[in-house]
Amino acid sequence: MVNEKITENLARDILRNLNYYDNKDVIIEEQKSRIEEIKKLLKGASKTGKGGVGSPEFIISTPSTPDFLIIFECKASTKKHESTNRDKPKDYAVDGVLHYARKLAKSYNVIAVAVSGQSESSLKINNFLHPKCAAQPRELKNKSGKLVNTVVSLEDYIEHGTFDPEVAQKREDDLMALSRELHDFMRDHAKLTEGEKPLLVSGTLIALRNKAFAKSFDAYCPEDLQKEWMRVIKEEMKKADIPHSKEYSMTQPYSSIAVHPELGKSQKKYPKGVLFELVKMLNDKVWPFISVYHDFDIVGQFYGEFLKYTGGDKKALGIVLTPKHITELFSFLVNVQKNSKVLDICAGTGGFLISAMHQMFKQAVTKEEKEKIKQEGLIGVEQQPNMYALGASNMILRGDGKANLHQGSCFGDAITTSIKKHKCDIGMLNPPYAQSDENLHELVFVKHMLDYLQEGATGVAIVPMSCAVSPHPLREEILKHHTLDAVMSMPDDLFYPVGVVTCIMVFKAHMPHTKTDRKTWFGYWKNDGFVKTKHKGRIDEKGVWSKIRDDWVEAYRNRDDIPGESMKFKVDHQLEWCAEAYMETDYSLITQSDYENAVKKFLIFKLFNEAQEDIVK
Repeated sequence: MVNEKITENLARDILRNLNYYDNKDVIIEEQKSRIEEIKKLLKGASKTGKGGVGSPEFIISTPSTPDFLIIFECKASTKKHESTNRDKPKDYAVDGVLHYARKLAKSYNVIAVAVSGQSESSLKINNFLHPKCAAQPRELKNKSGKLVNTVVSLEDYIEHGTFDPEVAQKREDDLMALSRELHDFMRDHAKLTEGEKPLLVSGTLIALRNKAFAKSFDAYCPEDLQKEWMRVIKEEMKKADIPHSKEYSMTQPYSSIAVHPELGKSQKKYPKGVLFELVKMLNDKVWPFISVYHDFDIVGQFYGEFLKYTGGDKKALGIVLTPKHITELFSFLVNVQKNSKVLDICAGTGGFLISAMHQMFKQAVTKEEKEKIKQEGLIGVEQQPNMYALGASNMILRGDGKANLHQGSCFGDAITTSIKKHKCDIGMLNPPYAQSDENLHELVFVKHMLDYLQEGATGVAIVPMSCAVSPHPLREEILKHHTLDAVMSMPDDLFYPVGVVTCIMVFKAHMPHTKTDRKTWFGYWKNDGFVKTKHKGRIDEKGVWSKIRDDWVEAYRNRDDIPGESMKFKVDHQLEWCAEAYMETDYSLITQSDYENAVKKFLIFKLFNEAQEDIVK
């Protein structure tokens, strides 16, 4: 006679063989949980549908990935593995585990494992993923898209679930929601300036790299925690093997926070102090994210979110941070390789370098190759001390890459000499926008980046559209020495809420445009699939970006002529450098609705202007 206890024992043995019980970071509970949130979600979740507590056979959680749960449901007979409609949770393993997953997914990403059978050889196993807050579960797949049909290690389960697009997007959404919460908390209770807020975030993430600090920060009184925070940051900087000459530049911006009076106080509402609350929030909700998503410019994302709440035009000193999907696009356009040497002379928080590092690591096989990438493959320059500290901390959080990050002006002689020694073959750039000093025009930075690169190297810059359509002496100067390979017109609201229309320019360095006699390829890349939302900014709501990105990159590499999307045209410094000037309209794509909307807009425009003229009169 079949016995469900046998199935449970077999599942337990598998978990033991996979070292679940030996891992001190793993909590394995059977039938019930001591975790309050799980208890709340399983209350009334009985499979009978008559109330009562739900009881999966195994509930596995881990503090290092607190938003993930693994649950098991076992049945003795393989005949009771799965019903036709998966609607009999009391009788079938798959039905039952998905029933529990739906309840728990209100707060967790749930890996649901259904097991049936009486011997190891006859076991039937199905794995499912129910992303947090998702409407439906789906079968668990690995990064290659293959179904996972065995019980696997905790690390593998978390990895498969983590890189699910829906899980990754939800985690990013949660992170950005936290950034808004953090901003308000720091404004109301820490009294930090706008410049100090991202420094507190980056400094704390650096401190949390120290395992001793991460485990003991709640043991300090408020004043001592503040001192320990600064001490650990300095210690982690030394561990990162930062050149001694750069230590001061990297640690000095954090010093004002280390003595900030509000952070070292015990408050009635927060007896352990405001700094403790901030460290705890970042430790619980941000560190698990950053330890997994190595291509994510976490500090840059927080900095960008904080900028949204400042006054003014939200681009102080010309800072317009590049969206993550565009930094990723740059790495695809230039086809970054593991032996590439990538330069960013306006590195900011390091978004371009992080994306390049991520692509390079994908191709690296050995530890030596990865070390070479970190030590030689990434070169950056950032002038502003606070921004330099943010960028350097961002690189440290990914294991290194900061050895060749320089603090100072990219036009300085010492930095120029140092950078040229690297012989970079790729340049990426988002220069400061709209500086009043003509010597700091965006094209000045573009030319300087190209001058740094090796002959035949690829330099890519995202700049205001005015650089492509307005006359400027530097356009002629650039083409005397470099080839304009391609220009892509980007979405009008790409940098929302900052109102700047941009284009991407691609150059071949030290190959004079007149000598190459090459037509420039123009792309009309106005639709990246992102939509504006009230609280999240522009997001890939329908998950179409990866397909659009691949289509764009393929069209650029093939230099395709696509009506309404791309074409080739021979230009010089006097002509406009944008697709709109040369693109043939594909009239077959124009609908009656398009025509009607255009007429309506024109009429509204006319009425508005006539009304304005009447007011003036």
